[in-house]
Order: sequence, then C-alpha cells, then structure tokens
Amino acid sequence: MPTSTLPETDVARIRRWLSPKVPPNLSDEIRMELDVEPRYVTIYECRPPWRADFGPEWTRFPIARLRYTKATRTWQLYWRDRHLRFHIYDRFPPSNDIEAILKHIDADPTHIFWG
Repeated sequence: MPTSTLPETDVARIRRWLSPKVPPNLSDEIRMELDVEPRYVTIYECRPPWRADFGPEWTRFPIARLRYTKATRTWQLYWRDRHLRFHIYDRFPPSNDIEAILKHIDADPTHIFWG
C-alpha cells in the first residue's frame, strides 16, 4: 500500500464526522465509508443490494472527494458528476481547515453533494 501524505489528524476528523451520519437502527440500510488514498479521501454513501440477482455486494456512491496538497497544506473540495467523475468545487476555496470543509459539505448550499 502506498504511503499516505495526508495529515492523520485530518483523516481522523473526517472519520469522526462520518461516524454519526447514519443512526444505528438504519445500519442495515445505509452506511457511510471513506477511502483513503495517498493524496485524497473519497466519501461514499453505501446501500445494500436491492435485487438478489445483483449479488451480495453493497453499492458505493461517491459523495465528495477531498484532495490534499502537501506543499500548501491545503485541502481542495471536489464534486461528482452524473458520470461519477470528480471536478473542483469552485464555491469553496482550498483550505487548511478540514472542519470548515466538512461543515460546507453538510450545509450543501448547492445541493450537489447530498442532492
């Protein structure tokens, strides 16, 4: 596995932010996951299979991506289009404050992350 250049405390903050998103009584219907790569994290909403012939795997739908630039120590927020490609979210500037970015995703003023 490649070595991550991401700040461990920020990744831990993102995990803590995701933790209460789904009430325990709905854990069999929805869950939130985080993929951590060397330079970015991707937030996913996951759902169980809705048809038996599709197999036992849960579907993973990307919500947002946060890319880290080590040189500037900033995070850049990305949104996902209908083809599951990510684009820079230009309504929130790069920031070193991960909490501010997470609050912006929660607020979702453009309805681009949560719909």
